[in-house]
Amino acid sequence: MALPEWDGELTSVRYDRGTGAWFVVGVHSTRLGPASGGTRAMVYPSPDVAVADARRLAGAMTSKMAAAGLPMGGGKSVIALPAPRAELDDATWQRILELHAANLELLGGNYTTGPDIGTSSADMDVLAGLTPHVFGRSVAAGGPGSSGPMTALGVFAAIRAGAREAGFDGVDGLRVLVQGLGAVGADVARLAAGAGAKLIVTDVDPARCAAAADELGAEVVDTGAVTTRECDVLVPCATGGLVTAEVAATVPTAVIASAANNLLADPYAAEVLRRRGITYAPDFVANAGGAIHLVGREVLGWDARRVADRTEAIGDTLAGIFADARTRGVTTVEAAQTLASRTLTGGQ
Repeated sequence: MALPEWDGELTSVRYDRGTGAWFVVGVHSTRLGPASGGTRAMVYPSPDVAVADARRLAGAMTSKMAAAGLPMGGGKSVIALPAPRAELDDATWQRILELHAANLELLGGNYTTGPDIGTSSADMDVLAGLTPHVFGRSVAAGGPGSSGPMTALGVFAAIRAGAREAGFDGVDGLRVLVQGLGAVGADVARLAAGAGAKLIVTDVDPARCAAAADELGAEVVDTGAVTTRECDVLVPCATGGLVTAEVAATVPTAVIASAANNLLADPYAAEVLRRRGITYAPDFVANAGGAIHLVGREVLGWDARRVADRTEAIGDTLAGIFADARTRGVTTVEAAQTLASRTLTGGQ
């Protein structure tokens, strides 16, 4: 396995012959506190791709924690599954979780995980029985429950902030296209529809689209149309890498607010969006509600109201980022990274 250079602190890679799974933990930074980030479990084309994903996501978590003012570092776990989760039997999945817990124990508290794509609060309940280095247990198990609703609330705050920056008077009447109707995307869709948006949705699961059409009156479009369908606000809620520089040059929207991590496939895409006048709410700021929920409840002892208030304040954070980007003539990503860097260096 050939690994390129990385500016993070640690990469742990383990293969288990019995389950056929690869386990990757990327610890990008512990400068602000122990690293934290969810566990993503899915099929990858190769172990190298899984390692690269873990590292990218861990770096984004460092920026996310810093921009949100949370006392945690950035990390991420990736479990490269031998087959889709739905095809694994219970015994295999249990063994995978046991091995993952053992890996967390080896890191000695320098990294704590939580749910992400392919894992749930129920899985965190299992892990918590094997290691203390777990966030996001279910309410029944004494945890704060899913971070999905707060992630969605933060993304909706980003939608509103982006709409204001783009010159719109609120969300009412705007064409909001939500890609991906999982735990986060479905809640974002409900919030947007409740604010009067003309909702457009797409998902690989037709049943989810049908439910959004019935419940929210959403227009359903093909998954391939997500970057070509004209809208006012594009809200990607699936996996990252959607916006290349080429897509940025043509995507017909005024605002992009992403629940997906690492939305931009290459750094130049942000500059292309800036030159076109498209307001981009950087994903590691827009989707920080889940981190605020887990760290706020489990590390800082905040109640649900304070977590919600801090999550809605993502809109204020973005307003400052947008203003800084305008003043300096830089991308919103650069402005957001500047904010995160100030936190990481103590304001220096």
